[in-house]
Formats: sequence, structure tokens, C-alpha cells
Amino acid sequence: MKALVLAAVLALAAGSAHAAACKVEAANKKLAGAAMNSFMAKCEKDATAACTKDSDDKKLSGAARNSHMKKCVADAVGG
Repeated sequence: MKALVLAAVLALAAGSAHAAACKVEAANKKLAGAAMNSFMAKCEKDATAACTKDSDDKKLSGAARNSHMKKCVADAVGG
């Protein structure tokens, strides 16, 4: 599981994240209830960290940063 999350984070950092990565992975693992909530929370946290790094690398600020972060995290999480 850690390898898959790491792969997703690396893909985000490279700017080539697959849409709905976390939701698809959760469905493939057949997670439900508390396990799904925990997985999705960790996935969103990891995606936010990767997107923040990407925003910093691109030297984005203000509205451009906010827009990038929102889209980046949504693409990674799948929502």
C-alpha cells in the first residue's frame, strides 16, 4: 500500500497525476466505512503535500496558487 501511495505522490510531483487516483485505489481495495475514511484522509493529506511542493516549485502565489492547489488535490483524490 505504501508503494502505491508513494507512486501516486511521485506522479503528482511530476505533474502527471491520474484522475481519481485515490478513489479508484480505494475501490480496488474494496475499502468501506472507517477504513475508507482513513485511507481517503491520508491520501488527501499526501496529495496536498505533493501539490504544495509543486506550487512552490512553480513559484505560484495568490489566486494562481489557490487555483492550482484546488485542481491538483481534486485530481489526485478524485473529487
